[in-house]
Amino acid sequence: MDGLQTLRRAAFTFPAIDNHAHGLLLESHRDAIPFEALFEAEGDAMNDVPFTVPAFQAVTQMGKVLGLTEPSWDDIKRVRSETGYTKLCEVYMTPTKIAGLLLDDGLGGVAEMAHDWTWHARFGCKVWRVVRIETSAEDILVDIMKRGDTLTLASFADEYTKMLIDNASREEVVAFKSIACYRSGLDISLSDLDEDVEACLSTISAQFAEKSTVRLAHKPLNDYLVRICLKVAARYNKPVQFHTGLGDKSITLTRSSPAHMQPLIAANPETTFVLLHSSYPYTRDAGYLTLVYSNVFLDFGEIFPAISGHGQRAVIRQMFETAPTNKILWSTDGHWFPESYYLGSSQSRQGLFTVLSEMVQGEELTEKQAAAIVENLLFHNSNRVYQLKLDVPNW
Repeated sequence: MDGLQTLRRAAFTFPAIDNHAHGLLLESHRDAIPFEALFEAEGDAMNDVPFTVPAFQAVTQMGKVLGLTEPSWDDIKRVRSETGYTKLCEVYMTPTKIAGLLLDDGLGGVAEMAHDWTWHARFGCKVWRVVRIETSAEDILVDIMKRGDTLTLASFADEYTKMLIDNASREEVVAFKSIACYRSGLDISLSDLDEDVEACLSTISAQFAEKSTVRLAHKPLNDYLVRICLKVAARYNKPVQFHTGLGDKSITLTRSSPAHMQPLIAANPETTFVLLHSSYPYTRDAGYLTLVYSNVFLDFGEIFPAISGHGQRAVIRQMFETAPTNKILWSTDGHWFPESYYLGSSQSRQGLFTVLSEMVQGEELTEKQAAAIVENLLFHNSNRVYQLKLDVPNW
């Protein structure tokens, strides 16, 4: 891959807008989450993470940043624990060249263990919020029940809708996000009987009375929340991000393909849908939807570093099979650890360069076209879709 300096410069130096990520841990909680959670494993499965090819790849790359020669997983963990947290964040965040950052601050544990979304501007980027609808709805339900008010569908729907409108009116909020994929699947219904939704609220009331907590995993109610959000989002021209594809083990994988969403997408042509996480392993499904529906966009993130380099390049190739390149958005899905941002950035840039170089050498694209694709994916597409009005920094 000699030459191709224009493409190389775009792939490795052009500023980026990270259209989906989460907060970094507070220094006081830097060890609250096992480092193996960098990948999607949980519980005992974390013991096997260091033996995956993605982990081998990540260890090599993190070792170079830390100045280590052929480190092991344990070496990386030891050195990161010995490094001052401010320095650790800087050494991994600075090379990402992230100019804009869209933070979903509704991830479980963020409020207690992670920095506020505004804190992340210290890395030289402009920061906006993404509002997670299920978490916000849970907060509303808890508040209603703590007040001792009667929980009715009408009262809850009113407060939930007001919350959506309030956030949609805020300049710092540029999108909503749904994790229906985790909670009840992406086969989101277009309508439900009121009595079915009300039955879910009765179940939630009983759950709160017993455990003083609420977790929305009741399909009629979860689908109801999504439908209301889509209407408000369309009215205020805010995209709605959907977790699709891979995640932790609470996902039912067979219900995580965005193909299940086709009726919902068709029924809401005025709403902008962003399919997150490359929809892996359903990338081709997502690419097709992005091609045939003008209101659907495809994010490619989380696969860096969750899957091997070979797998990452395969996903990028599948993405390019059908998805219009002006509708593909980049993200790190960075979460908890600064390493997640670094790996998400460095691996995706390398993957884009490798795949597009092959396409240039195969005379499928000119180098100029390939470089423009990179710049659009990394920056311009998100800048347009989320109406960020961010100038390309002169770094």
